[in-house]
Amino acid sequence: QVQLVESGGGLVQAGGSLRLSCAASGRTLSNYYIGWFRQAPGKEREFVAAISGSGGIKYYADFVKGRFTISRDNAKNTVYLQMNSLKPEDTAVYYCAAKPGPWGAPRPPDSWGQGTQVTVSS
Repeated sequence: QVQLVESGGGLVQAGGSLRLSCAASGRTLSNYYIGWFRQAPGKEREFVAAISGSGGIKYYADFVKGRFTISRDNAKNTVYLQMNSLKPEDTAVYYCAAKPGPWGAPRPPDSWGQGTQVTVSS
C-alpha cells in the first residue's frame, strides 16, 4: 500500500496562490492515479482533480477549471496541485488519494493522506 503525505497548505488572501504537494512512499507512484479531494466544515468531501500514472490524463472538477493545475514528478514520487486565483470558498482540508487506474472505475482509493488545511481570507 502506498503512503501519502500532503503539505503546502496555509493561509492566503483571496486571489492568491498555493501549491500543495502529495509525497508518496511504499510503492511506485507511477502505478497509481492520484486524486485531490477537499472537505470544508459541514460539507461532504468533494473531488478536485486527478492525474494518471504517466501524467497524460487529467481530470478537474468544474469549479477549479482554469484556476488549479495538477501535475506529477514520478522521479520524486510527488504530485502537485497548483492553486491560483483562490477564493474564500476554496477554504477546506485538502486530501490526496491513490488509486490504481482507471480513475473512473467503481472502487474507492487504496490510500489517503492526512490532509492539509487551506484557508482563503476575503
